[in-house]
Amino acid sequence: MAKRKRSRTATLERAPISDPPVRPGLVGPRRRVPRHIPRPPYARTGEPGPAVSAPVRSAAEIAAMRRAGQMAAEVLLFAGRLVAPGVTTERIDAEVHEEIVRRGAYPSPLNYRGYPKSVCTSVNEVICHGIPDSRPLADGDIVNIDVTVYLDGVHGDTSVTFEVGEVDDHSRLLVRETRAAMYLGIEAVRDGAPVCAIGQAIETHARTHRLGVVREFIGHGVGTEFHSGLQIPHYYDRRHTTPLTTGMSFTIEPMLTLGAPDLYVWDDQWTAVTADQRRSAQFEHTLLCTGDGMEIFTRTPSGEGAAEVYARD
Repeated sequence: MAKRKRSRTATLERAPISDPPVRPGLVGPRRRVPRHIPRPPYARTGEPGPAVSAPVRSAAEIAAMRRAGQMAAEVLLFAGRLVAPGVTTERIDAEVHEEIVRRGAYPSPLNYRGYPKSVCTSVNEVICHGIPDSRPLADGDIVNIDVTVYLDGVHGDTSVTFEVGEVDDHSRLLVRETRAAMYLGIEAVRDGAPVCAIGQAIETHARTHRLGVVREFIGHGVGTEFHSGLQIPHYYDRRHTTPLTTGMSFTIEPMLTLGAPDLYVWDDQWTAVTADQRRSAQFEHTLLCTGDGMEIFTRTPSGEGAAEVYARD
């Protein structure tokens, strides 16, 4: 789940508008979590409070984050098998919720600042934080599923944009290059590099393919807190000079658009959509900065990730 930043306008070459546009469906009741499953501090009140955790993880926290990240990766692979025309995002939320609690974890989005569901499902022009509802997926849609699990006191956060049936060439390019941009951002991670190196790698790639880069939502520190104080922008600003340090854990989760990246938020106060109704895609991994580069937490023990398993190019 992305962190919010301020708005900024960009003008890009226009691409087809999503037709019909996504509209809110019926949202079912909040799902229950068995009492025996440990909960994050915000689970009851919805308020996480101010970010207070250190950006660098302890050895015990890193070990726990490997477990949480691997579980999140496995759950996202499970979610990908549900994606098909006619399936509602409400059903995806229900089945992913049950899979997470079956594994003994808590679905981190549930009641985070009041969010009503266990995963985020963002369809077509929805940039992020889409709330699962009664709308069925249609052939040609794209949908981002954002899974975060809370396990052993830490969070593992990952997402993929899936293609539903046969998508158009614009959407396929958007999905492919957003995935590539995420990995270019990940490759920029090394001890001592400034945070802006990540955004520079992502934005350079996006501009090469005439894609917009959303600025209002960014990557974030993650560990014992769902969102810590560390900020990871996906655009280049040389003023973002915070040095990456061995032991820092955070997400890289670029959101790219086929048109201008300007957005507005629905009345539900969560669902962010492109202002021009052109499509958006997002990919996300949780990773650790190490002495010789980085380690991606959100892969299975065998090294699999949904971003590759479900890739169609």
